[in-house]
Amino acid sequence: MATFFGEVVVAPSRAGVDDEDWAEEAREETPEDREIRRELEKKREIDVLWTVKSGASTESTTDEPFACSKFIVAIGHNAAAFLSSFILDSVCWEVVGVVKLWNEWCRTSNTTTVLPTDSFCLFYRLISDPTVLLCQCSCYVAEDQQFQWLEKVFGCMQKEGLQVTILSTCPVADYKTQESTLTLPSPFLKALKTKEFKEQVCCPLLEQPNIVRDLPAA
Repeated sequence: MATFFGEVVVAPSRAGVDDEDWAEEAREETPEDREIRRELEKKREIDVLWTVKSGASTESTTDEPFACSKFIVAIGHNAAAFLSSFILDSVCWEVVGVVKLWNEWCRTSNTTTVLPTDSFCLFYRLISDPTVLLCQCSCYVAEDQQFQWLEKVFGCMQKEGLQVTILSTCPVADYKTQESTLTLPSPFLKALKTKEFKEQVCCPLLEQPNIVRDLPAA
């Protein structure tokens, strides 16, 4: 600590300390620490529950995968609200599944009876065409849970001929462009697509160097 303003102070350094000894020290865990870590990992596991007509629920490890031709996923509050306002506001859809999720920002349960304001992740099926599924994901999926979310959700579906559409939003301030963001219409729509998608895109493609993050990117 400096004793007067302007004094040159040598900061403490670990230079010369054996890196292996330091790494070994950092890795040391007590049995209590290991138990706590195992309990947290178990609690952060994601469960996908599919609802059957009888009202019972089955785990995502079903014998027969869903025959799915189109799967639309809305991620985030704005995208989920868009689905609620313009697509799900009818009797054409039925709830067929739910995700049970726990992390720092999300607490969900097994029930599918939730208020629109609740943070949740629900699956809907088009009654007239059961191969069309929607996912309304307004809950936060942590980085360490994203691969597990994808693995369990898409593990329930047939992959052949499946078209997946992801809806998500981000702040205009994060959009990278040579134009002034003040002159941009808000909101505006951009798209990314894979080379397998051969249909016409309904909006301009997202320009470089803009990227997609988090669960939509996964």
